[in-house]
This record gives sequence, structure tokens and C-alpha cells, in this order.
Amino acid sequence: MNYNYRLLSQEQVFGEKRIDLISAIGTECSVSDFAIISGADVSENGTGRWFLSSASEYGDVCTVDQSGNQRMAYATAHGNVRPTIECPDISQLPCRTVKDISGFEEAELGEYPQNAADKALSRTLEQEYAKGRLIKTGKKYNAQHEEFQHDGSKYIRVPFTLENAHYLSDGRNCSQGDVVWIEVSPVRWLHDAKAGLLVSRTILASGVLFTSENYYDGNFEKTAIYTYMNTTLAQDLIPSTLHEMTSEEKAAYEEDMKKAARRRNPYGLSFGEVSEEDIIRGAIESGVAVFLHGPSSEGKSARVKQIDPTCEIIYLRNATPDSLNGRSVYNQSTGEMIDIPPTWFKKVKAKCEQEPDRLHVVFFDEINNALPSIQGMAFNIVLDREVNGIWKLPDNARVVAAGNDMQDSLAAHQLAAPFFNRFAHVYINTTTEKWLKWARENDIHPAIYAYIAYKRGETLRSPYDGQKPNADPRKWEMASKMLYTTGRPEMLRSLIGEDITDEFVQFCNQPVITLEDVLNGNYCDEELENLNTSERYATTVGLTQASASELETVRSFVSKLGEEFRAVFDSYALSEEKK
Repeated sequence: MNYNYRLLSQEQVFGEKRIDLISAIGTECSVSDFAIISGADVSENGTGRWFLSSASEYGDVCTVDQSGNQRMAYATAHGNVRPTIECPDISQLPCRTVKDISGFEEAELGEYPQNAADKALSRTLEQEYAKGRLIKTGKKYNAQHEEFQHDGSKYIRVPFTLENAHYLSDGRNCSQGDVVWIEVSPVRWLHDAKAGLLVSRTILASGVLFTSENYYDGNFEKTAIYTYMNTTLAQDLIPSTLHEMTSEEKAAYEEDMKKAARRRNPYGLSFGEVSEEDIIRGAIESGVAVFLHGPSSEGKSARVKQIDPTCEIIYLRNATPDSLNGRSVYNQSTGEMIDIPPTWFKKVKAKCEQEPDRLHVVFFDEINNALPSIQGMAFNIVLDREVNGIWKLPDNARVVAAGNDMQDSLAAHQLAAPFFNRFAHVYINTTTEKWLKWARENDIHPAIYAYIAYKRGETLRSPYDGQKPNADPRKWEMASKMLYTTGRPEMLRSLIGEDITDEFVQFCNQPVITLEDVLNGNYCDEELENLNTSERYATTVGLTQASASELETVRSFVSKLGEEFRAVFDSYALSEEKK
């Protein structure tokens, strides 16, 4: 079938008689990953600016900005495309339809590259692409991006060429030089029966010229964007056909994959990304002393306690020779000197003897804030696994050290090269993803968790000026305790500062459906319909605190908010479940 692709008009979106669909779902619109990579300007909430078909009185073109407000743009601007199709009767279309939570029919019509494949699948696709083993379907998008098939699905390979980094729908941050694999999937449209229109749920394409004329007179069918939609985009939306392998071809292909896998990994090693925690645990289990670098508040001790909750922590900044190395006292009755081991050593020895099958950690914290003489004593313990040349560390004792780097602390002392080289070194960087995972596991207040996720970590830290409170991971933990106790978010200004507190209060005042509401069924369809895009996003990220046993129920609920929000939920919650 041939469709007439158009854009919504200013009257249909902002006029007194705007169409029912826009009245129900709002004017904000999410952006596909393909559009983001192609240059779409995206807000923190994942919404973008999109063209309308109407002209202004000055010859400009009307647009909807990222917040859903009416704006103008030059007629010669390049921008985003949210297409519509004239469709009086949806039953006549060759597509599957379902009832959306907003009350409108949703149709799947056509295919287009939309969301990025996850990291693991992207690595597989890139490896297969490099070896020339991906099968081409013969189709190209925008006349340049070839379509490949893999395991029954279709993908395109898109180099990220934008100067500024951008977040994709799964929270991944892409920067120049990255390669992104985008899955080709059915395009979802909402049907407004009264207006006789199918409207794309998302912005599909970006970087499209509206018109080559400096003045737009409102004759939409003469614009470049109209031509683009009804030629290039129309052709791109036609689904391609997967190459069907014969049983012989499939068997040969699978055998080639097995052989290739053996050649790529002749030593039987396990490849893939490893976290800081993986390296720390690996060093401890291997008997290699490990040094954790990073500024205060980055959770260095928390990472060690995740591995050994009963680890013995020694703050070397405050240590004395006696407290670290033990002391000798004179026994008047015998006239001999008696060596007394330090308290920390006695505790570690007792734990190791009581639990010989477990590893127990001795954690030297703030080691490079210690005096050089104390560092020297610690060096002997690390080097010889011996305290004061007398007492041997138990075989199941392990050493971990931590400290601030020179640029992070005025009191830090440079570590001597022989001491530095005795450690495996891990440089702690608390990313938003890692902090949210930790927050889920440590009962951080749901409002704080949702806010940090909503801001994509932008407010996880703020600059320290020595005069006013600033935010950092440790301060947010303290804020969580205060919020649980007092229930007064305005009090957090004493911890994270006035500006972030004000924004946090505004966030907490917007309507959302909480995890407790979802699990207890304490919501109705009308409440969901009234949530705007920002509120749906805030609801979604707040629900990613769900436990493994709650995921199925919560994911089913998030699907009612829209496919794009389920993708956001999956990127936060389900990715952790797979690890």
C-alpha cells in the first residue's frame, strides 16, 4: 500500500481543536536511538524537538520543543521527523493492533532502525561484522546504512560521529569514535479515529532539511521534508526479507561459528568487561595486595566490605608505631622484654583461625596520608606478610590498601616506587550506573534513588568550594538517612546545598506512581493517562528499585506507560538482573 506521509499541523497540536490523541498523551515526544545518533537534540528526559507542517506569519516553520512547547525555527533548518499517515479506518491496514493504555489503538506498521542493541550483542555483531560473517539483506537506510541479519533479527551499523557525547535510551553514553548497532524493529503508531490519523509514537529520523526556500508559505507538499518522507523514508519503512538458510547452510554456518570461536580463544579464557569490584575480588582471591585510588566519598571502604563485611580497617593517618607494629615491654619478674602484637593483628588472627576456609581482609586506609615512617612499616607487612618481623599474617589473610591521590589531598605523601609496585592498582570511579546498583542493594531512600536516576547522575556530585555544602555519593547516603528519619526534604540543604535541594523538592512534588502503588495495585488507568512524559519517565526510573521477585509485575506495569519507557526500565533494572 502507498501511504501519504505528513506532519501534524500547529492547529492539530496547539489549536483550540487539537486532536484527541495529543490531548491525551501530551506534546512531548521521545526520540529513537537512531535519531539521536543522527544528531537529534535530546533533553534529559529523552524527549526531542519535532517539526510541524505549519508556517508562522514570518515565514518560519512551527515546531514543538523538547518540553512540549510551541516554538519557531528557520524554514531552512534541519530537524526531527515524527511522521503521520492519513488513516480513516485502521481495520483496513495490514497490521496488528492493540489497545494502548491511553485508550487509542496502537498499530505496528513498517520497520525502521530505532533502539540500540545491548552491549553484549553489539560486541558479537561487531566481531561478526569484522570477520565478514554477517548476511546482508540488500537494504540500505538513508541510502547509506546497510542492513544485516543475525539470529533472526535485523541491524544496521552506525559510527557515532557527533562531537558531543549523548545518552541513548538504555542509559549508555556514546562519544565520537564509538560504533552503535541499531536494531530494525516494527514502527508503532497511535490511531486517532476522529482525526483519521496514525501518529508515530516516537521521533524516527533527524537532521532532515525542512525546505530549501528561505521563506515558508505553508505549502507543505513543496517542502524538502515532504519529499523526503514520501520517497526515502517511505522506502525505508518497507520491511526487507530475511535470507532463509537451508538446513545444510545452517549446519555449515553453525560449524563455522564453533571453529571461529575456538580460534579466537585457544586458551579457554573468559573475555568481557570486568568491574572494579571484579578486579578487587580477583586480586584478593589470588593473594595479590590491591591498592584503591580515588578521592574521599567514592566508597572505597564500601567496596571492600562488600567482599569481607568483617574486614579489619586500620586508619594509617592516625596510626602510631605501637598501634601498627606492636610494642615491647619489660617484664620485671623475668628481666626480659616481651613482644606484644598489635590489637588489629590479634583480631585478624582470631578470625582467620575461627574461619579457616574464608578469606579475611586487612584494610590499610588513608595509607598515603600516613607519615613516611608509618608507610615504611606498612610496606614491610605488605612485602613480607609479617608484622614487626615477628608475627606472620595467616595464610587466609589478605591485604587491601586505599588512599587519596596527591591531587586530591594536600596531606597526601608520595608512595615510594617499591611500595607502589607491590600492589595491583584500582582507580575508583563511581559512575551513575554503579551508584544506582549500590543504592538498590543498600536501601537508599526511593525518592533519592529516583531523583538521581531521573537526572542521569548529573547531580550525583557538585563542585566543592569550601564555603557551601556540595553533593557527592557519600553525602547522598547521609541524605537518605536524614530523609528516612525526618521526612523533610528541605533539610537536605545542609548536606547537598540549596540549589540541588530546591530541584530535589520540585522533583518530589511531581505526581508519580511508586513501587508500593504498583505492587498493591493502588492506581487506575485515568491516573496513568494524565501523566505527562516527564512524569512517566520519573515513575519509570523510580520503579527500577524493584527486587528480582517484583520485576515481572513492575515491568508489566511500565509497559502500560509506553514502549519507550519499558526500554528505559529494562536498561536500568533487567541489565543488572542478567549480571
